[in-house]
Amino acid sequence: MRVLITGGAGFIGSHLADELLQQGHMVHAFDNLSTGSIDNLEHLRAHPRFQYTIDSVENEPLLAELIDACDVVFHLAAAVGVRLIVERPVHTIETNVHGTEVVLKHASKKKKLVVVASTSEVYGKSVDLPFREDADLVMGSTSKHRWAYACSKAIDEFLALAYWKEKRLPVIIVRFFNTVGPRQTGRYGMVIPNFVRQALAGEPITVYGDGTQSRSFTYVGDVVRGLIALVRQPAAIGQVFNIGNTEEISIGDLAVRIKAMTGSSSPIVTIPYDRAYEAGFEDMPRRVPDLTKIRKLVGYEPTVQLDEILRTVIAYEQKRAVVEV
Repeated sequence: MRVLITGGAGFIGSHLADELLQQGHMVHAFDNLSTGSIDNLEHLRAHPRFQYTIDSVENEPLLAELIDACDVVFHLAAAVGVRLIVERPVHTIETNVHGTEVVLKHASKKKKLVVVASTSEVYGKSVDLPFREDADLVMGSTSKHRWAYACSKAIDEFLALAYWKEKRLPVIIVRFFNTVGPRQTGRYGMVIPNFVRQALAGEPITVYGDGTQSRSFTYVGDVVRGLIALVRQPAAIGQVFNIGNTEEISIGDLAVRIKAMTGSSSPIVTIPYDRAYEAGFEDMPRRVPDLTKIRKLVGYEPTVQLDEILRTVIAYEQKRAVVEV
């Protein structure tokens, strides 16, 4: 395949590029580096089947040309991370909605397959767990900026499915559940890299809220494997799929486990949401996927569980700290 990855310099995008090249495909990474990093692509620059472009989806003529030259688009470019969402809600909404609109519009001209990255955030405040793809979405008030990201990604999904229904553009939507692994930045609130860096530095491990909120974390390699399996399955077109892991842990227990695994003396401190983000901030108490649909279609099963994920991230952060020194 000839593959275009928007957000290709990002955490998931760069790992996807690695695997696609390993399998013999041609890859073009497209990124404006707003949240991605060119360092994530450094090891690929000399690869004969790899190209990259540093630009924005606002450059429609260029993006249209790249889409024309590919067989499939993995549209991963987005504003991500709770902190960025709270601090820059206009940027979040415009980036996510307009970027997806541009990609779908140009892909539709020649019916190129588009995989649209969505998020478990779209389930909002639903308590109907585990989350199923056909379940109702329960959003918070529009006055709570925290839900702007979830709403923008839900609009992306509606738009992608509308292009499939009306224009027969082949689309696949994937909802990621807390993807974790090497190269992930903690800059915008990603919890595991932040906890690991704090623990290794002997700084307080800062748990936002009371720590009872729980999450299920998915290794990036499992996510990449799921993505590639879906594009090979024609029955996936026009469908929405969860990609995640069902192993659940509270954020408080996660902090305790990371402290133990790093041998850190860091204290664990809780910070109220109002201080961590903004007054009236709301969170999802639990986030666990139902994997029945993707399991049935492509045999997806997460292969890397939490302790192994943590060991991998700890080793990566230890190596990174040595390099920076």
